[in-house]
Amino acid sequence: MRIMGLDVGTKTLGVSMSDEMGWTAQGVETVRINEEKKEFGFKRLKEIIDEYGVDTIVVGLPRNMNGTIGPRGEACQQYAEMLKEAFQLPVVLWDERLSTMAAERLLITADVSRKKRKKVIDKMAASVILQGYLDSKN
Repeated sequence: MRIMGLDVGTKTLGVSMSDEMGWTAQGVETVRINEEKKEFGFKRLKEIIDEYGVDTIVVGLPRNMNGTIGPRGEACQQYAEMLKEAFQLPVVLWDERLSTMAAERLLITADVSRKKRKKVIDKMAASVILQGYLDSKN
């Protein structure tokens, strides 16, 4: 079975997937969402869950540098609860501090143009989140 990682934003949802052994994370796609219109991307997530045989979901939890949880973190906690209810799968909240910055650094190091970075940053951040979780398990 596989583990799906999510980087939840207000407009996009970065999606990553573990390999079957649970060793590595790869970016899958970026799903458009709209929190204000209550469009959470669940239809597409269901398709991905079914396609890959996902048994666990890891959601990035943005914390402040002092460890507290701000408004964005609270929104991610609510999203995680909605995921549990919608898909009846275990959902793990994982500290994602600086994951987007780490993803950006990786893409810059790989000499990816700014325009291309913007298209893949969310799924790359989801990969960084999921890889952190996988590394902690192994």
